[in-house]
Amino acid sequence: MYFAMVQAPEIASQVNSWVENVTTGLIREILPEGSIDYTTRLVLGNALYFKGLWTEKFDESKTKYDKFHLLNGNTVQTPFMSSTNKQYISSSDGLKVLKLPYQKGGDNRQFSMYILLPERRDDLWTLAKRLSTESEFIEKHIPTEKVVVDQFMLPKFKISFGFEATNLLKSLGLQLPFSREANLSEMVNSQVDLFLSSVFHKSFVEVNEQGTEAAAATSVAIEQQQMPIVMDFVADHPFLFLIREDVTGVVLFIGHVANPLVSS
Repeated sequence: MYFAMVQAPEIASQVNSWVENVTTGLIREILPEGSIDYTTRLVLGNALYFKGLWTEKFDESKTKYDKFHLLNGNTVQTPFMSSTNKQYISSSDGLKVLKLPYQKGGDNRQFSMYILLPERRDDLWTLAKRLSTESEFIEKHIPTEKVVVDQFMLPKFKISFGFEATNLLKSLGLQLPFSREANLSEMVNSQVDLFLSSVFHKSFVEVNEQGTEAAAATSVAIEQQQMPIVMDFVADHPFLFLIREDVTGVVLFIGHVANPLVSS
């Protein structure tokens, strides 16, 4: 796609309008002002939006404000969701992992959010390094059974984040598409060899009480002659989260929450 200088603002507006439409208004500007001009020949923009319904919703009347401990030692008052239902929780290696399944759609895919909570309040970056360097880290810590929960607190949060991804992609080894040796002319039916100039990315994640109750949401039966496993899950300090499709293992989002009151 070729742009003349006078066309650039109009093209950017069209792209931004499309992104706003497909993300139901949550991502409004994937192409910032000045990102397209007369020198631009090809721009790849990516907006990723996800919103799912919990299989077991949280009762809004149980959401209460409490302290969240920041990495600098300060605290902020933030709303925490709570529940008395059994939860998928695992605990090992100084880490607790909470699995929150989303309601299934019309196929066999199953999406879940995972909250990775380090036991130490200041261990967020160590955990992030482990996640990125240890093979099959996620698979080793996925909860497989529900446990009885004594104290349960999960902060509500909303994150919107965008950045120009060219340098990051190059640092990860994706060099050829950004070089003049790349030949992307067939993508736009061009007679001139084209290469990528910019990659823009924005994402949005919101966690709140909304969802639909599963059929067994109210079940509290415990099998006889077995001692139930009881755990706490109090996410009152920085943690990692990810959204994963559990059938294939594909991860859609990975992020961290250092302060639930900061939305971007």
